[in-house]
Amino acid sequence: MSQALVRIAAGWLMGLMLAVAGAVVAINLVNNSLASPQQPVREYLDALQKGEGGKALGLLHATVPQSNPAMLDGAALKTAAARISGVKFGDAEDRGGNQVMVPIDYSINGTQLHTEFLLQRSGTQWLFFHDWSFVPAELPTLNVTVVNSNQATLNGVPVNMPNGRNTFAVFYPGEYEASLNGQFFAAPATRATLAGRDNPPAPLNLLTQATDGLKDAVGAKVKQFLDDCADQADKKQQLQPDCPFYHTTNNRVADGTIDWSITDYPVVKIEPFGGRWVVAPLDGKARIKARQTDLFTGAVTELNAVHDFSFTTRLDIDGDTVKLTPQLSN
Repeated sequence: MSQALVRIAAGWLMGLMLAVAGAVVAINLVNNSLASPQQPVREYLDALQKGEGGKALGLLHATVPQSNPAMLDGAALKTAAARISGVKFGDAEDRGGNQVMVPIDYSINGTQLHTEFLLQRSGTQWLFFHDWSFVPAELPTLNVTVVNSNQATLNGVPVNMPNGRNTFAVFYPGEYEASLNGQFFAAPATRATLAGRDNPPAPLNLLTQATDGLKDAVGAKVKQFLDDCADQADKKQQLQPDCPFYHTTNNRVADGTIDWSITDYPVVKIEPFGGRWVVAPLDGKARIKARQTDLFTGAVTELNAVHDFSFTTRLDIDGDTVKLTPQLSN
């Protein structure tokens, strides 16, 4: 064989070796990027932040437990993942049996968190490129309770709360915020952060309170009831009207001189009790003015007395309507 042929053969052999080496490098680069076990996790997080619940569920290969699915798609899901930032992927760690664990570090609202995803090799493409998929598991759940309400808001979405409680299937990682903002009843927002499937968050408990709007509405009705009661007592010239307040005396009170007025109106307090909303006992003061005659001496004096009074009332709310039914004991 001539030296020229040897040189040509050597050149071809060198080119083939370089091509093989380049192919190996390319395969390794693809397996460490697009075909890496981190790639399904990237796609999953992207689906969460876009609110694409169907895609996220398909990637995660997760089953949905018996629960409310309101948090698994759309705006609610997008809100849950909106505050995830600074995601850093760690190296995949071998777990045996063609499984690896992919760790990520990130923050939600400035809190540093860590989540681990378990994936398994599910095949290859074009003989060289690995396929990875999540190891199937069940989604975690979040429990929410609310005092004396059948509705609440979770991640900005109105949700039903039968008997004041519900359980929601949720994706992770994410943040979930419950609140109640009604016309008459409200509860401060409370949040839970979910970092992993095996660390379910504590229940979100909404402590409902009567709004200032309801207190004002009840206070206005209480004032109207007492003012009307005092007016009727004046018209009928009654010392002991069908009201929470009354006056007793051994003197003779001149007709036409009796004048009732409320000096201190009750402060309204509305509290939950036995699955209902009740108004705490209403305490106030009423003044009576009149001219009276002492039956023993005949002396005529001006009556000017202030009496404490207290009564209870039943509160009923139907939509936007507030109804009070005073309960009088005298």
